[in-house]
Amino acid sequence: MTGTQDFAGMAALVTGGASGIGAAVAALLRARGARVAVLDRDTGGAPEGTLALEADVTDDVSVRTAVAAAVAEFGALHTVVSNAGVGATGTVADNGDDEWRRVLDVNVIGMVRIARHALPHLRRAAAARPGAVSVTHTCSVAATAGIPQRALYSASKGAVLSLTLAMAADHVREGIRVNCVNPGTADTPWVTRLLERAEDPAAERAALEARQPTGRLVTADEVAAAVAYLASPAAAAVTGTALAVDGGMQGLRLRPPR
Repeated sequence: MTGTQDFAGMAALVTGGASGIGAAVAALLRARGARVAVLDRDTGGAPEGTLALEADVTDDVSVRTAVAAAVAEFGALHTVVSNAGVGATGTVADNGDDEWRRVLDVNVIGMVRIARHALPHLRRAAAARPGAVSVTHTCSVAATAGIPQRALYSASKGAVLSLTLAMAADHVREGIRVNCVNPGTADTPWVTRLLERAEDPAAERAALEARQPTGRLVTADEVAAAVAYLASPAAAAVTGTALAVDGGMQGLRLRPPR
């Protein structure tokens, strides 16, 4: 699908777009014709041809300034991909109150800040281009499946799933679609760092791969393809949807191999 130009004439904003899934999304939207702004704390990895905007989703002024800069450059905003997020490991006993506040501030309230400042521009775009205006959140299979040692992370992504549904209901009559993608364990820099801290990185990676029925980690490009579908005009009838990109982790129950 990278040869199509279905995002031609559209402007997109991708948070956390300088690495991992966000960078893959930004590059794909750019390849398919969109003008793309990347919002990140460190924009060094922003894909070529994107507008790199240094901002922190935990800072409301920073977010407002970045959104305004993107609209000033592009003249409009049609697509927001709220991807910025942080991970956390452990049970409820393993993370203190400050860590809970930090992760929820980034993973949930960060998305709220982006939406708050993008919505006026999205409403204007929707009036001119029905069906083409959207918000897509990066959620996780952790929102719908109990995963050991992920209490804080799972709680934050469960909130993202509920936020997605609530926003979809709030804005559907304004012509703004809101969806999310639920990746399984993806081969991203955060997972790489997690593996590096394990006592036996190779064994830990094998365990993560075995947890997914396909027997491998999800790639950033596979998640990006799902985001691009949800954000594209082809998904004009899709809103309030959580699209799993998890190698079957959520829905399949396989027998153990013989």
